[in-house]
Amino acid sequence: MKGIMEKAQALLELGGIKRDIVFLAISGLALLVSIFDLLPLPFDAAWAAIILCGLPIIGEAVIGLVTAFDIKADVLVSMALIASVLIGEDFAAGEVAFIMQLGSLLEELTVSRARAGIEKLVHLTPRTARVAAEGEEERIIPAEEVQVGDVLRVLPGETVPVDGVILSGRTSINQAVMTGESLPVDKEAGDEVSSGTVNQFGAFEMKASRVGEDSSIQRMIRLVQSADAGKAKIVGLADRWATWIVVTALTAAVLTWAISGQIIRAVTILVVFCPCALVLATPTAIMAAIGNATKHGFLVREGDALERLARVSVITFDKTGTLTCGTPKVIKVRSLRQNLKEEELYGLTASAEQFSEHPLGKAVAASARREKIPLFPAEHFQMIPGGGVSADVNGRHVAAGNLKLMAAEGIIPDEEVKKDTEVWLGQGCTVIYTAFDKTLAGYMVLSDTIREESAGMVDALNRLGVAPVLLTGDHENAARAIAETLHIREIHGECLPEDKLDYIGEYQKNGKDVCMIGDGINDAPALKKANVGIAMGGTGSDIAIDAADIALVDDEVKELPHLFALSRRMMLTIRCNLAFSMGLNFLAITLAVTGILNPVVGALVHNAGSVAVIINSALLLGWKRRHSF
Repeated sequence: MKGIMEKAQALLELGGIKRDIVFLAISGLALLVSIFDLLPLPFDAAWAAIILCGLPIIGEAVIGLVTAFDIKADVLVSMALIASVLIGEDFAAGEVAFIMQLGSLLEELTVSRARAGIEKLVHLTPRTARVAAEGEEERIIPAEEVQVGDVLRVLPGETVPVDGVILSGRTSINQAVMTGESLPVDKEAGDEVSSGTVNQFGAFEMKASRVGEDSSIQRMIRLVQSADAGKAKIVGLADRWATWIVVTALTAAVLTWAISGQIIRAVTILVVFCPCALVLATPTAIMAAIGNATKHGFLVREGDALERLARVSVITFDKTGTLTCGTPKVIKVRSLRQNLKEEELYGLTASAEQFSEHPLGKAVAASARREKIPLFPAEHFQMIPGGGVSADVNGRHVAAGNLKLMAAEGIIPDEEVKKDTEVWLGQGCTVIYTAFDKTLAGYMVLSDTIREESAGMVDALNRLGVAPVLLTGDHENAARAIAETLHIREIHGECLPEDKLDYIGEYQKNGKDVCMIGDGINDAPALKKANVGIAMGGTGSDIAIDAADIALVDDEVKELPHLFALSRRMMLTIRCNLAFSMGLNFLAITLAVTGILNPVVGALVHNAGSVAVIINSALLLGWKRRHSF
């Protein structure tokens, strides 16, 4: 007896899915023993299935009715179970309970598989960090205790505990969890690293910049935890249908019993009328679609965001950081001296800018490093607020900045130079002038470059019937230059946050559903106003991400067409699921009323429909758009 109790206790301690599998295995064996009379038992072996699989269903139905008068599928299933037992159809009752729990398990496995890609972020949360304080021994502390400004050491194979900047050392970082990149990225002093990414090779020291709830991995986790397919409007519709079907089923069963005088027909109607397939049709499709979207770099905060996205006909883009990279790069270098090569001008200017704290100065130095332009030591470096920088580089006094700085140096560009630079300025670019020893030597043009994938993405959206619109705070000329390159016909430049709201509201008044994609704080109101808001999860501000329905984790905008196509495919799957489940129910009811189906066969037919719906929804997990760019 003690051994039996210990085994029972072990079964109770099994986790949800494992326990369900064990109960189903025992119930399945019991049903085989019952139908083939394999063992001489004093009772029908099907009772094992009734107890293990049926009682949980009845318990949930009673709790739902008592606490919230919630009439759903389990109410009708419970009635079918009890009625089958009362008329002596023990095997039919056990089979109904077994197949209903099997369908429930399949749904749970589908949902857990769909969410696995999202929830893996939670398991990648770093637990500890190595603090390398100067003059002290290295110590290991919980990651949540790291403070902004702490100096941390990360060894090969360890997970980066918080966001920060590398102070010393060179390494390669596996950023797949955050960006989806399959190859590690080389990092050195000055480069940023994100929490949750993995240090592959060399050790390095870093300075913590964003910790705790502000770190990249925690921001993503907050989005993960808010993903909930149950909020979709169409799920509520299916639930309302389920309630009416329960009422209709009871009415049909009573009338059939009264007219035919055969209670077995009434019991069969209760069995086949259970709206499980109808209730499963929507949430399984939504969760599978969310799982698919996750694999393509999207975190969907609400299931009904995909439902709304399927109806979108206009997508409005912010420019900077969305269609463009968001950081300026040197796109043109021009020397104004015959004996001065452009590469030399580039190198001397970048050398003077290498200690600059100004974003443009940093951009010049970063561009030079990327292009392998040699930099020289800079002495007597000086920042000129509102002007630029000056320094002594390689025996020359270098001044780099705007026209105000040039004027301070006693330099006035000639008309030809002004005309050339005005062309670039008209396209929204920035010009940095360089003078050597108080003589104009040349200029550099910086621009926020278009993402390589932007053009193909916009063309793909056009083919899907989604009209792109550019809403940007930049000058009209700069907006137009970007839009023409990307084949965007409708442009609105110099937009304040309220202007973006007005434009989106105007589209909505004209009966068009709008999707807004942006990354900045100024985009947050528009992200909220739009039918669907998508925020750039990597470069986007916290406020923008919180305001959006969907976050694009790795900023790969090329995946947007897949998301739109997936949302439409999801809605098609839901409609097919609903139509199939309702059609099968009505067919089974007709056969039950005429006495062709008995409770056992009716349970098989009905629950086969539920399994078919779950399998059809699960196909969304691996669905891919046929045409890419």
